[in-house]
Amino acid sequence: MRFLGHRIRRARLPEPWTLESFPWDRQPGVKRAVIEELALLSFIERASNIVFIGETGTGKTGLSIGLLRKALERGKRGLFMKAQDLFDDMYASLADRSSRKLLNRLAKLDLLVIDEMGYLNLRPEQSNIFFKLMEERYGRKATIITTNLKYEDWYGFLGQKEMVGALLDRLRHRCTTIEINGPSLRGPE
Repeated sequence: MRFLGHRIRRARLPEPWTLESFPWDRQPGVKRAVIEELALLSFIERASNIVFIGETGTGKTGLSIGLLRKALERGKRGLFMKAQDLFDDMYASLADRSSRKLLNRLAKLDLLVIDEMGYLNLRPEQSNIFFKLMEERYGRKATIITTNLKYEDWYGFLGQKEMVGALLDRLRHRCTTIEINGPSLRGPE
């Protein structure tokens, strides 16, 4: 149990959510059986990706945290990062020439969760290093991304049409895409 607490702290989970505590009854846009199948974690062994697409408040972050927690409970190494923090770290790594160190650290994780992709304005250098990260994780490690953007909208977000095409080709090759078309779980109480 002590090691689990250490893995959870290192993973930087922002909330203590679990799949067991997810409000399934309030989110008809998510098929519980699909998430329970993912919670068996075979996607990590296959180095597959999961992309949750949906509007704000639909449970994307909660589900990704729940899956990451399951992975941590089974001894996997993982990290939760807001996309803004990831891209800020990437940009800073360019300035101090530590990009290779950052990429090596992130590429080794069994599961990387990138939360809230699409709410940012990016510089071309940030898109380039993100592509490099995803290229290094491709076929080797699993990634979960939460976003409000459908795939066709990633071109406007990340720019550089050819690079985004290559990124999406890799990301979607071994990927479960879950589009949540349901209500916000943050309604008035």
